[in-house]
Amino acid sequence: MGTTWRGWLDTLMNGEWWSARSTLVSLFGVNFAHPEVLLLLLAVPLWLWWWWHREATQRTITFSRAGLLARGPKPRIAWVRWLPWLRALALTGLIVAVAQPRSGARAERVSSDGIDIALTVDISSSMLAEDFQPQNRMEVAKEKVKRFVMGRTSDRVGLVAFSGEALTQVPLTTDYPVVLAAIDNLQVGQLEDGTAIGTAIATAANRLRNSPGRSRVMVLLTDGENNRGAIDPRTAAQAAGTFGIRIYTIGVGTEGMAAVPVGRGLFGLRYENRPVKIDEALLTEIANSTGGRYFRARDAAALQSIYEQIDRLERSAVEARAYIRYTERFRWPLLIGLAALVFELILRARRGVLP
Repeated sequence: MGTTWRGWLDTLMNGEWWSARSTLVSLFGVNFAHPEVLLLLLAVPLWLWWWWHREATQRTITFSRAGLLARGPKPRIAWVRWLPWLRALALTGLIVAVAQPRSGARAERVSSDGIDIALTVDISSSMLAEDFQPQNRMEVAKEKVKRFVMGRTSDRVGLVAFSGEALTQVPLTTDYPVVLAAIDNLQVGQLEDGTAIGTAIATAANRLRNSPGRSRVMVLLTDGENNRGAIDPRTAAQAAGTFGIRIYTIGVGTEGMAAVPVGRGLFGLRYENRPVKIDEALLTEIANSTGGRYFRARDAAALQSIYEQIDRLERSAVEARAYIRYTERFRWPLLIGLAALVFELILRARRGVLP
């Protein structure tokens, strides 16, 4: 503690006032929004000295009607001695409250286990196929992806949506509420329709390639065949592999026929039963070329199981910047100060010193 005090004083003497304020936090576990106000505490002992000095010079009073004086309130010497201390306590409490003590808030770098994950979700119109009853593929996928995100603790997660084109919805972040809100907002029709798997891989890989984590993972979920985009999926996967990105591909949809939307009618979307087409050979090749794995989800339970398997991926150290919110601590000194002031006024009114 002595060394800490000397370091703080040296810093203060060197004029680094703001650094000294930060050191003060480590000494008492609290921070003050206005620490300069605390200098007023030096006036409290001066006020006490002045009070005692005044009392010592005014020990007698002049009063012509001694009978009336005898019927008045009786001074209690013991109580009177407390009055200046109560006033000093009130002043101290109010000064400390005005300095606004607070604790908890700080920014620090923490290292923890985690991976960098780019969730890449197909939002083409075929995702409205209703073969995952009672919900369509899109709603089931959103629910499982959200559950996967809610299971993260320190992993950095990003979100890329694609159909005929690809767009980053959320860059890599540990702000999971933002990622969850973006998943909720995924809707078919936000982008040009189609399935551009190569473009989706390139967009997600661009987000992952400069991430600090040693483990970079892309989870690509689609229900179709590549039919859009100028980037070949195999070439995009090879490029991602050179950046150390492992791609896990998920093909969603039942086997055989599924009710797929083909247009709008008077009562909403019109559906037709069409064969489910997933280019499993392509998705398998993409996964294998990057050291990942291909999964096939034929129902909601299978999709949940797949995300649980991916959840058990290898982990690596990730450095994240964590912010802790301030907790205001001014109420207690304020209450103590007000209580002392009220107590003093009560004593003066009922037991206090006669004029």
